[in-house]
Amino acid sequence: MMLALPTIDRHTSRRMSLDLKTLVEFVNVFCSNRHATNDKACFEMKTHDVREIFGQEISLCPSCTKLLAHALTKRSHCPMYPKPACKNCPSHCYSPFYREGIREVMQYSGRKLVLSGRLDYLFHLLF
Repeated sequence: MMLALPTIDRHTSRRMSLDLKTLVEFVNVFCSNRHATNDKACFEMKTHDVREIFGQEISLCPSCTKLLAHALTKRSHCPMYPKPACKNCPSHCYSPFYREGIREVMQYSGRKLVLSGRLDYLFHLLF
């Protein structure tokens, strides 16, 4: 029996773009603040164009580079439709190591962005 995948419409691709942009922004804020003294390199992936997703290039430390690459890959290939928030997902695709890392990034960056006046991230942080 073959499982039919949902067709990707404009709403779905817009949602995907927003999720990817949020991931990039959260990891960028986290790395910029928590790993300010670490050596950083321009983040590049063959499968995702960060300049197109985020609007600019970003530089990350090696551990944040691995985490973001993993997160972008997992989000892009998520089989859930409609996609729930990862914390509410019945089937976790992140390994425990990456799940803990992304949880830490989301908590830190979410608070930081909300306290800096980005109230749109309050919704993302809570739901």
